[in-house]
Amino acid sequence: MAGAPEAAGIIDLHLHSTASDGNLAPEAVVKRARAAGLRAIALTDHDTLGGIPEALAAGERFGVRVVGGCEFSAAAPWGEMHVIGYFLPSDSPELDAFLERCRADRVRRAQEMVERLLRLGVGLSFESVLRESGGGAVGRPHVARAIVRHGGAIDMGDAFDRYLGRGRPAFVEKTLPAFRTITELVHADGGLVSVAHLKERGTRSFIERLKGEGLDAVETRHPSHDPDLRARLTDIALKLGLLRTGGSDWHGDPEPGVTHGTIGSQHVPHEWLDRLDDFRANSLSAAS
Repeated sequence: MAGAPEAAGIIDLHLHSTASDGNLAPEAVVKRARAAGLRAIALTDHDTLGGIPEALAAGERFGVRVVGGCEFSAAAPWGEMHVIGYFLPSDSPELDAFLERCRADRVRRAQEMVERLLRLGVGLSFESVLRESGGGAVGRPHVARAIVRHGGAIDMGDAFDRYLGRGRPAFVEKTLPAFRTITELVHADGGLVSVAHLKERGTRSFIERLKGEGLDAVETRHPSHDPDLRARLTDIALKLGLLRTGGSDWHGDPEPGVTHGTIGSQHVPHEWLDRLDDFRANSLSAAS
């Protein structure tokens, strides 16, 4: 029921739009958040802040607080991890330049994937991938959608299983920045950094290392985290003095899935956003 989450102060701090690989425009994401009874959301598209102005304007109209965010990719011991920056401006020259380089690397990666797919006999063009992206930051989901549209796979899951997943024949690595590079950029613009969906890799020693490199929070609530993992990550975060974040990682319909949930499904309390606000205010005050 739409009213229940609002009454309980439920929020969602991990959402995607067509600015990257989501299915709905930023305004439509905010509208869906309102329909779900959410009081606040964070728009966290991959490697872009392009959807934030539209989402902020929609938030004003629909009465939903919108936090400007971005989901970055960073180097990790196992390959790649995702990092979310919160409270980001949409007009930061240094951050914009960094994200532009990230998006250019995404294009390079997608082009190489298409070349590999062609050698595998999957007939599609890079232009078809760009059509799927609709001008947003290009990602593997767009390649997967193009594969499905061209009849090369049954659905997106099949496309990832056969071609695009790590270790599969069309997989191509990203050029990944160091975690500290991201934290320095985000903090320079007054933002906060949370590490996303660490799953079983979220050990105390690793999270403690990230804290030493600028980590502010841990995404404890995510569709891929079962109750035991949530409890373990929560215990680690609290003992290390880190804040908590959480969200559905919603990309639009259809859902659900193991890694993406329905909007608002993680029941993140508004109190967590209040604590992020307070921590940020204190950090900015200390820096001034």
